Amino acid sequence: MNLPAQTRPRFFAQRRLACFILLVLFFSGCAEVPLTERKSLSIVPHSDVVALGFQEYRQVLKKAKLSRDPEKVAMVRQVGKRIARAAEWFLRKEGMEEDLHYYHWEFNLIENDKVINAWCMPGGKIAVYTGILPVTRDENGLAVVLGHEVGHAIAHHGDERLSQNLLANFGGMALSVALAQRPQATRELAMAAFGMGANIGFLLPYSRIQESEADRIGLMLMAKAGYNPKGAVSLWMRMKQQGGKTPPALLSTHPAPSSRIADIRHYLPEAMALYRRSR
Repeated sequence: MNLPAQTRPRFFAQRRLACFILLVLFFSGCAEVPLTERKSLSIVPHSDVVALGFQEYRQVLKKAKLSRDPEKVAMVRQVGKRIARAAEWFLRKEGMEEDLHYYHWEFNLIENDKVINAWCMPGGKIAVYTGILPVTRDENGLAVVLGHEVGHAIAHHGDERLSQNLLANFGGMALSVALAQRPQATRELAMAAFGMGANIGFLLPYSRIQESEADRIGLMLMAKAGYNPKGAVSLWMRMKQQGGKTPPALLSTHPAPSSRIADIRHYLPEAMALYRRSR
């Protein structure tokens, strides 16, 4: 790069400043994922992420049609409560007790047979769509999905993806400032980061690393809750069969290639040992 002599000092000073700011953001905004101990980017206070998640959850429920099938609703809440208790055990075991006060569990079944999806907000607000129940088939299959989604929340994947997208789209702008200056765009980024993007027309795929982390944590949660982790393999095989030209929303955000199922098989011995102890 050939720069005029008089502009070179200013250019290099600006570049050093930019590098310094990025380094500060990286080292001051690192979180650690449980089990894997991976360092993840987090420039948004978790309390702000949870508050935004709760707000968006309420908005979704206002527009959604909730299921009135008592048996299906009871099953979702029964499985959800068992996974929630396991999640609280997991947080204590991993030395993450400070996260417990963020969780205010809520489980709702949304009546929409065309949507094969479920998601968990940071803080434990969970929605399941009736379209996924024929794929999960029973409580054990549903436990695979809910354990996986709660695994994303425990690993703070929503925080990480929101942080990445604030950096990419708004230059690392604070969440409060982004909400004030660009509220609609920021809310859409947040919803997509939390796995709710199907409701607003676009999705942010989880990375392979995040998927593997959620799978591993989810297996541990369902095992602790008394559900057989071996059901995860058959569930994701059934989910994969739902693919095609228009794969379900859950596959759009949670790809299930053969390598993913192989990873689950790799984690099964660890989860099965916990399952046997928890029965």
